[in-house]
Amino acid sequence: MAHNPSLLEMNQEAGSVSAANHTCPNCGHKGLAIFYEVHQVPVHSCLMLSTEQAALDFPRGDIILGFCDRCGFVTNLIFDPKWSAYAPNYEDQQSFSPTFNQFAIDLANHLIEKYDLHNKDIVEIGCSKGDFLLLLCELGNNRGIGIDPSALPGRVKSAAADRVTFIQDYYSEQHAEHVGDFVCCRHTLEHIQPTAKFLRTVRRSIGDRLNTAIFFEIPDTVRVLRDLAFEDIYYEHCSYFTPGSLARLFRNCGFEVTDLYLAYDQQYLLIEALPVATPSTKVLPLEEELEQTIHYVQHFATHIEAKLNHWKQHLQRMQQEGKRVVIWGSGSKCVAFLTTLGMKDQIQYVVDINPHRHGKFVPGIGKQIMSPEFLKDYKPDQIIVMNSIYCNEIQRMLSNMNVESEVIAL
Repeated sequence: MAHNPSLLEMNQEAGSVSAANHTCPNCGHKGLAIFYEVHQVPVHSCLMLSTEQAALDFPRGDIILGFCDRCGFVTNLIFDPKWSAYAPNYEDQQSFSPTFNQFAIDLANHLIEKYDLHNKDIVEIGCSKGDFLLLLCELGNNRGIGIDPSALPGRVKSAAADRVTFIQDYYSEQHAEHVGDFVCCRHTLEHIQPTAKFLRTVRRSIGDRLNTAIFFEIPDTVRVLRDLAFEDIYYEHCSYFTPGSLARLFRNCGFEVTDLYLAYDQQYLLIEALPVATPSTKVLPLEEELEQTIHYVQHFATHIEAKLNHWKQHLQRMQQEGKRVVIWGSGSKCVAFLTTLGMKDQIQYVVDINPHRHGKFVPGIGKQIMSPEFLKDYKPDQIIVMNSIYCNEIQRMLSNMNVESEVIAL
């Protein structure tokens, strides 16, 4: 398929790096089209820092997104894997939210029922602090192995704790012995640039155990492109998948895609698959055609500047009017929102419900992370919520604290 002319024009206008020599990590096609750039952003969003100066001095890198018109994959062309330094102080735990917990419980029950995960061996690649793996093992009386350099054994209390082993390491060939009856990987693949290489490693580890199902969950890039969700583009996320590009990758790496669907207010893309001996050609309804993906990319490239200007003007106006503005949610969306806009000085405080973040400082932003109780005395005029799915939950918390403030979402 030939490059779309408008994408070629984007390439020429970008100018800061040539995409012609870059190879797609998904399909191996050489020559990607640049359509979006953000410079000097923190290379990590969730590493907790103890001082304001350490946060302000945090290393920075650039994002230059390239699009492959052969498979629909999007990647940061100049991502440097040396910054992939995940460790126990990488704080991305979401289980302090009732909304997220209910989603996790429903998902765990779905997988347990569908794959009869009772008294089975489960492996989670990129398990973070182990919340979901422990949930699967607790609800299904399973045994688990979690592999993640940021794992913290004992952080999450669970009745299944004695049946779960954590390995503080990056997944690789040396972990091929850990396969079990079910393999899951949530919000990890987007942090890995050699995507096909990684998935083929998983496939080789499974070998001829063709009944071992796998489940992956990642952000949906169609939503990012369609809704101009620039807050979901940050340095750690070097790989961006649409349903079509994700399914093509799995098929090319020796899997049959058995289910492909969206969840969590259409923000997450979920895929279920089985290893096969011969390549599968089955296409699922959610997979978009390449022409549609190109349309989404063009839409993003054409309209993103207006979205950025809207939020810059809003924050400037609030500052000029002397309004107290607070960000709710101190994670990656917050970092991307403020550093992309270059507007960190227009926000006074950042709030988060995760107690392990309280008192720490946001990388690249330098703002100290406060607990929600802080708002009782601060009395903000406006709270900008980084993820709209939490608005009802946040509004209930504010009402319980007798805090009256305008709540708006991105």
